[in-house]
Amino acid sequence: MGSARETAVLTLAACEKQGAWSDGHLKRAIRAAGLDRRDGALCARLCYGVLQNRLLLDWRLSRVCSMRLEKLDLKVLCGLRVAAYQLLFLDKIPPSAAVNEAVELAKGHSRNPRAAGLVNGVLRALLREETPEIKGKDEIETLSIWYSHPRWLAEEFAALLGLEGAAALMEADNGQPPTAAQVNTRNTRLERLGPELRSAGAEVRPHPWLDDCLLLTGTGDLERLDAFRRGDFYVQDPASRLAVLAAGPRPGMRVLDCCAAPGGKSFAAAILMENRGELISCDIHSHKIRLLEAGRDRLGLDIIRPTLQNAAQTREDWRQGFDLVLADVPCSGLGIIRKKPDIRYKDPQPLKGLPRVQRSILDNCAQYVRPGGGLLYSTCTLLRRENGEIVDGFLADHPDFAPEPFELPHLGPQPGRITFWPHIHGTDGFFAAKLRRKG
Repeated sequence: MGSARETAVLTLAACEKQGAWSDGHLKRAIRAAGLDRRDGALCARLCYGVLQNRLLLDWRLSRVCSMRLEKLDLKVLCGLRVAAYQLLFLDKIPPSAAVNEAVELAKGHSRNPRAAGLVNGVLRALLREETPEIKGKDEIETLSIWYSHPRWLAEEFAALLGLEGAAALMEADNGQPPTAAQVNTRNTRLERLGPELRSAGAEVRPHPWLDDCLLLTGTGDLERLDAFRRGDFYVQDPASRLAVLAAGPRPGMRVLDCCAAPGGKSFAAAILMENRGELISCDIHSHKIRLLEAGRDRLGLDIIRPTLQNAAQTREDWRQGFDLVLADVPCSGLGIIRKKPDIRYKDPQPLKGLPRVQRSILDNCAQYVRPGGGLLYSTCTLLRRENGEIVDGFLADHPDFAPEPFELPHLGPQPGRITFWPHIHGTDGFFAAKLRRKG
């Protein structure tokens, strides 16, 4: 059995070396280390805390380390980051405990006999140092260091929102959002589900303005809860559910969800349809089809038909065959950094090809909308080139489609599209546009 700190260090090192996503790797590592609920929560906090603050931690460590950080063994560097995060951000962990365990981990995971001494010296120097003023060579670099967003990303957000807005967005990215549990109103009611989740040890509060949504903290592994296994709720960010509300699925419709996994939009649509009609939920990967099937069966939403299908490839038998098509396309994911903090460190170069992929999916899936039917284009990113520019280009080339205004709870009337912002709406960063095919 490993400790919370050791598991965090090994997870961070493995994700950085292999390019793996931290959330999936972390769950497996916590199980493999045999951590109980409390230590598992500490391990997760350390991992996410380091990822949310890695550039700032490295900036502070580089001031007191005699070696260049990139020259250090990766596990030693991750151990320094974990310890520095505890020293600089957590007030319930004694500094001596953070330093001592980091030294022991260096002894156990580095072949360099001097690694433990270096770790001890760096962390004690960090403790002695007065908090310095964080200042880069310009305002963008200062924001980049302070909020630990790579410079290219700080520049993107500043271009969208200005420096002050970008700072607010990046601060929200480094928060700890609660889990949004959407009530399966086919099974139960919010008034019954809330007390049951509280009795299971979760902190529960209703969403301040979205009906049938509970915000949860302290749940641990959701899959252990009886209410989850019974299908009384599913996890979905409010922005994603609001996008489905904007699309307007109704009972009896024939609906296509083109890029459906992990299934939240399909589940939300099926509930709004009162489990009446037909809902084909597609994905390109067979293992995700199995996830969709498991979610459908758990929630008792049998109108959902998971189907293996590439959203960019045409199905002739689907042409003009659907009342509503949902196209939640692959994207850069820059709206969900607060839940997947390591997204910010991915190579930005491959992102440049995404608009071409997104447009090809939208062009293809628009063929499936019947005359008079609806089409929802959505992403979980905030970049104009993946959002409004895609929709504008599509409308210019498809005069048989037009924007359709919609209304949302709390947010009121919208002119056919909306961007949700973490620092404004308290949701994921998300874009949705509703179009209608002319009859």
